[in-house]
Amino acid sequence: MLRIAQLTKKFGRNTAVDAASIQVEKPAMIGIIGRSGAGKSTLLRMLNRLEDATSGSITFEDREITGLGGAEKRAWQADCAMIFQQFNLVPRMDVVSNVLHGTLNRRSTVSTLFNLYPNEDIHRAIDILDRLGIAEHAPKRAEALSGGQQQRVAIARALMQDPKIILADEPIASLDPMNAQVVMEALRRIHEEDGRMVIANLHTLDTARRYCDRVIGMRAGRIVFDGTPEQLTTDMAREIYGADASFSEEATSTEIGALDRSAKAAAVPA
Repeated sequence: MLRIAQLTKKFGRNTAVDAASIQVEKPAMIGIIGRSGAGKSTLLRMLNRLEDATSGSITFEDREITGLGGAEKRAWQADCAMIFQQFNLVPRMDVVSNVLHGTLNRRSTVSTLFNLYPNEDIHRAIDILDRLGIAEHAPKRAEALSGGQQQRVAIARALMQDPKIILADEPIASLDPMNAQVVMEALRRIHEEDGRMVIANLHTLDTARRYCDRVIGMRAGRIVFDGTPEQLTTDMAREIYGADASFSEEATSTEIGALDRSAKAAAVPA
């Protein structure tokens, strides 16, 4: 279904992604983990064609992606929706209009200029917001919502594209644990209920283990782990993050239970 072969991206003398190869046979929820600077975001940006690869190839359903241009490239970006850490919403625009921006790739210049949307699209946008538990916020400005709610608006905008793949670049990095859980559960439901492939860059191991079918670990631009959550041992995590024996998973956890345990441990007198 998706084949990435020897994909490489260089910025001058620096290699951000180094000969990455991944093969996905059917829709799955995949987590990519690794330290900052490991190449996770660059890999997703090449998949979405926001960045051009230096070498290598991306093939999806027998279509070669890396060489697409013009209308074909835009069509691919509609099929491969992107969700960002910072939401990328229009703050002063109402929520439903932000969601409707997911249809821009198939609208005429005139309708875009005058912000004209078919009733069918408006109803669909509200249905998607309802599915994500935020339909009551549809008339509000995006800036009036919490971070977790804004990220769900960004997910709704991606769903308006009716994509085959959703790429999420650190979707919970700026969220508190409760909102992080809500967002990850939403992405998991989208994968399970819609049969869409979801690939998410994540910064905590417990999140990858809990929500993903497959975990890919990157270090210095290279893929150093590709396996199931059960295969992601603490020793392997140390290898991915380049950490020593003092590496603690709970110290980087976003899971509420783990945070509670850490707080209780800190409160116990030495």
